[in-house]
Amino acid sequence: MPSIKIDRRLFLYTAVTSTILSVGHSTDAGASVPGRVGWAIGCFNRPWTKWSFDVALDGIKAAGFGVTGLLSRTKDEPFIGSEATPEYLANLKRRIASRGLTANMGALRTKHDIPLEDSIRDARLQIDNARFLSLKYLLTFGVDQPAQYEHYYRVMTDAAAYSRERGLNLVMKPHGGSSASAAETLRSLEKVKHPNFKIWYDAGNIIHYTGKDPVEELKQIAPHVTGFCAKDCARQKGDVMIQFGAGKVNFKAVLATLKEAGFQGPVMIECCAPGDTPEVVDSHARANREFLERILRSL
Repeated sequence: MPSIKIDRRLFLYTAVTSTILSVGHSTDAGASVPGRVGWAIGCFNRPWTKWSFDVALDGIKAAGFGVTGLLSRTKDEPFIGSEATPEYLANLKRRIASRGLTANMGALRTKHDIPLEDSIRDARLQIDNARFLSLKYLLTFGVDQPAQYEHYYRVMTDAAAYSRERGLNLVMKPHGGSSASAAETLRSLEKVKHPNFKIWYDAGNIIHYTGKDPVEELKQIAPHVTGFCAKDCARQKGDVMIQFGAGKVNFKAVLATLKEAGFQGPVMIECCAPGDTPEVVDSHARANREFLERILRSL
C-alpha cells in the first residue's frame, strides 16, 4: 500500500483548527455556549404551562436546550414541593432524563404566615426533595409584605445552612417586596448573613417591579450573582412574556456587567412570547436562545 506524505504545515493547521472547533462549539446548547464565555443557557418550563410538563420537556429539548429548571408548578406538578411523594419524585427524575435533559434548579416556595418552626420544616422538606432530584440550585423569590420580612430572613438563614450541608446552593431572584431592587436585595443578604445565600439576577423583573435601570441596579450586586433569569420587559408592570429585544432590557450591557464581575453562569431563559401551539412556543424559545448566543459571542 503506498504511503501518503502529509505536509507538516497542513498537519499542524488541521490539528489546531480541529481543537478550536471542538472547544468553541457544542452540540448541546444547554451545556456550552459558543464564543468567548462558557456559560450554560437553559430554559425554564414557564412558557409551556398551558400544556402538560411532558409537553414542556419535549419543547425545551426541541428548542435546543440541554438544561431546564423546575420553576412553574401546577396542580399536577408539585416539583420539589413538600407534598411531592417519593413515587412522584422518582418518576419526575426519569421523565427529565428520558429527554436527555438535566434539571439544575427547583423553586423554593416558602410560607410566612405560619409559625416559624412549621415554615422551616416545610422548607427543609423541599430541600430534601431537591437533593433527591440532584438539583444544584434552590430559587427563592423573597416576600411581598413587609410584616413578613423578618420571618422570611430567619427561614432563609436556616435554609441556607441546611441546603449547604446537602450540597445545594440557595439563591434569590428580584421579585418585588424584599427583593425588589438592589437596595432590598442587599438588605436581604445582610439579614440572612450566610455564604450560601446568593442572587440570581432578573433584569426584566427590575423593570417590571420597580421601573429602575437593570444595568445600574446590577452594578451594586454583581459580585453576589451566580445565575441570570433572562426575560424582557418594556415598562413597569408591563408584560414579560415577550421576545428578547422587544422590551427595554439592554441584554448586552447586563451580560457584559456580569462578565466583568466574574460571572460563570448559568443563564436560564424564563420567558418568551406565547403561542397557540407548543411548536410555536418552541420556536420562540429557540429564537431567544439564539438572541443570547449572539450577544455572548460578542463579549
